[in-house]
Parts: sequence; structure tokens; C-alpha cells
Amino acid sequence: MNVPSLERVKLLNLLENANIGVVIHAHDTSIVYANPVALRLLRLTYNQIIGKDALDPQWRFIDEHNNTLPVDDYPVSRVQRNQQPLYNEVLGVVDSQHQDISWFSVNAYCEGDLRDGLGFIVVSFVDITDKKNLFSFEDILHNTQDIVVVTEADNIDAPFGPKIVYVNKAFEQLTGYSAKEVLGETPRILQGKDTDRGTTARIHAALKRREPCQEKILNYSKTGQPYWLELHIIPLKNRFGEVTHFAAIERDVTLSTHYKAALEQRNSDLRTLKQELQNVLSERTEALRQSNTQLLRMAHEDPLTGLANRKAFFEQSQQQLARMRRGASCLAVAIVDVDHFKRINDQFGHDVGDQALLRVAQALRQGLRQEDVFGRLGGEEFAISMLCPSRLIGEESLDRLRESIAQSCAEQDYAPLTVSIGLSFADNQTPLALEVLLKQADQALYQAKDAGRNRLCCFSPQGGEP
Repeated sequence: MNVPSLERVKLLNLLENANIGVVIHAHDTSIVYANPVALRLLRLTYNQIIGKDALDPQWRFIDEHNNTLPVDDYPVSRVQRNQQPLYNEVLGVVDSQHQDISWFSVNAYCEGDLRDGLGFIVVSFVDITDKKNLFSFEDILHNTQDIVVVTEADNIDAPFGPKIVYVNKAFEQLTGYSAKEVLGETPRILQGKDTDRGTTARIHAALKRREPCQEKILNYSKTGQPYWLELHIIPLKNRFGEVTHFAAIERDVTLSTHYKAALEQRNSDLRTLKQELQNVLSERTEALRQSNTQLLRMAHEDPLTGLANRKAFFEQSQQQLARMRRGASCLAVAIVDVDHFKRINDQFGHDVGDQALLRVAQALRQGLRQEDVFGRLGGEEFAISMLCPSRLIGEESLDRLRESIAQSCAEQDYAPLTVSIGLSFADNQTPLALEVLLKQADQALYQAKDAGRNRLCCFSPQGGEP
């Protein structure tokens, strides 16, 4: 039970101490969580952001050309609509409280099925405002990103080609190589043991075809430090339309790749935590269901015999009485009492007495119909209520039950076991309350006892006959 709680605390600590902004939306785009970095980047308090959704009028997103995005193109709206993740989307955020634009690299994805109302959408923000402002010219923003490398288009095969003819300062700063060191070399000097060979093969094939290509590649600096690049290679043509060079326009995505991996791990942890919580919930639900079933059974069952207890017998017999009033049948109500039960307990002990009661309960189950109601009132007394076509049929059925009990329990170690039965009837001509019927059956039971036991007596105002 403690593991899910511990894992949840760890996950929350990771989100609270992350270096990127994380906002979690419910399936309807309303915000249900924002970590401290997200609050700082968006310049909001926790109370100001929680509950807001994509339609909040004080917010608007803009694209890299400063055009206002429609609500349907917001990251959370696109993920909600397409059920597909977004990676490294560059967007500006403008709100009614500030004049300046905040620029972010945005990633978003959905967790769970949004259609059933249980899923949610995770949006992460990386602040790139300073980097965006440094590249103020539109052509630099759209073509160079951070790094530019130009190579010859001829002799591209290893180990010598293609040869580097130009690198910019961003290349020198990232790689640690000076322009002088790399001119005439091949970009392969930047590759290492973990650089994906499938990626380099696709790049080589595109250069062979003189076609542009876009890849993500792992390179290494002069000191051996790994870094990730988003690489866009463009063929450059002369005035005759011939491809003479390739320009590699690159962007350092090491941080976003790291954050993506970290976020994926956190998402994996979150999914694990969610599954564990669901398992705990299922276990507790099943335990509660079993407890409720047990409580219901205890409230309606006699603990010794498993028959209906006094309360349940009264409830079910009231239903029998209502059925009788709607139909033409009559209702027989009987009290069954074990003969000489006190003597059995006194001579042979209470365990033997309990066994005697269990034998009577079993005889009732076997001798009565499924639609009949029967239970234990307490002590050695049982009660029956049954619908029957006539009083005579009801009396005969219950007398056969008495005989079957005497026969099935005739060979006991302690003594032959018999019962006495007191019986009363009600029909549409003589509608009586259940309490009255039980009282009459009890009076008839005393008549059966006085007449010698092991017999059935029907209630009669004149005293009844065995």
C-alpha cells in the first residue's frame, strides 16, 4: 500500500523541481496542474492558472511571424483533436497584463483516452526568448537556426569527402573546433561510436541523389562532449542549375532532447503510478464489495444455519402477504419448534444441539420450494410462509415436511429428533397482518405441544385439532 504513495511523491518531486515548465490539462483543456517553472515562465500564480482553458480570453498564442493563432491551433487543442504529440513547436505567448512576447519551444502529448473523460494532456515549455531575440532577421531564423556548415558536392564518399568549405561562429562555439581546423575536413570528424549508422546512411543517400534531407544526429565536440543536432541539408546550385555545394543548417537540440527523454521517463513513471493506483483502487473496491456482501449477509442471515434471520423472514413474508392479496391463493404461516431441545442441550451439550438445528435447517431446504420463505426466528424455533392453492394443500405439505424431518433424523446418537408445527392461514376473505398470523401460529404450536408433540396443529378460535 505504501509503494504507490512513495512513487507518487517521487513523481511530484520530479515535476516540482524540473527545469522546464509543465502544464497538465484535463480532457476539456482546463488546467489542473502547473509546476513552479511553468508559473514563473507564464508569469502567473497557481490560483490564476488552475481551471483556465484554451478559450481563456486573456491568453493568445502567436506563431514565429507574429500572427495570432486561432484557438483550434493551440498546442493543447491540436493534441486534443488529432491525438498526436507535438515536438519543439516554437510559439510566442501574449497576455493582457504584459506588452512583451515570451517565446517557448513547446512539446505536448496526451496521456490516456481523452474520449472517456479520464485522459489528460501534458504540455511542456522551454524558454527560448533570449535565443529568439538574438536572431532578429527572418532569413536567419528560418534558415540558419544556430549553425551553418557548407561542403562541396563532389567526392562525398568516405573517408575524405565531402570537404568542408565554410563554418560559422556558432559551429566553432558548439564544437570547439576553429574554422581553420575543419576547413578541408569532412563532417564525419564530428561523428562517434554512438552516432546512428542508419542516420548517416540516409544522409549519404540523399547527397548522392542531390536532394535535401532532414535528420536528427548525435555528434561529438573536439573534447568528446556529445550533442544532438536537428540537421537540414539543402543543395546549393550555380547559375547553370548544377549542384555544387550542400548547406547544412543545424540546430542544437541537446537540451530539448534531454528534456524529452526526462519527460518521457517521468511520463512512464506517471503511467506506472497511475496503474498502481488503479490496482490499489480495484483491490479496495473489491474488498469493500466483499465487506458489503458480508455485512448484507450478516444483516439477513442466521449465523448458525445460514437461513434467513428473523428480520429477513419478516421482510420476505410481507412480500408473500402482498402477493397473496393480489391473487387467489392463500398464505400459510407456520412456526416449527424442535421437540425436547432443552433436554438435548442439557444431556449432550450445545454442540450437539447446534447439529440438531443444522439438520432441521437442511430438511427445510430440501423439503420446501424455492418460492417458499423460511428462516430461523431464534433458539429452536423456525418459521415458514408459503403460498398455496388451498388450506388443505398447505396443511398436507407442511405435515409431510414434519414427517420427513422425523424420518431423516430418526437414527441420532442422542435421540430421535422431531418437531411440532403450529399453522395459521390468511386469504382474500380473511386478510390478516403478518404479526397476527404468527401469533395464531404460535398458539397452534402450543396446542401441538400439549397434544404430545411431533404433530401439526392449525389455528382455530375453538382450540384447533392435531
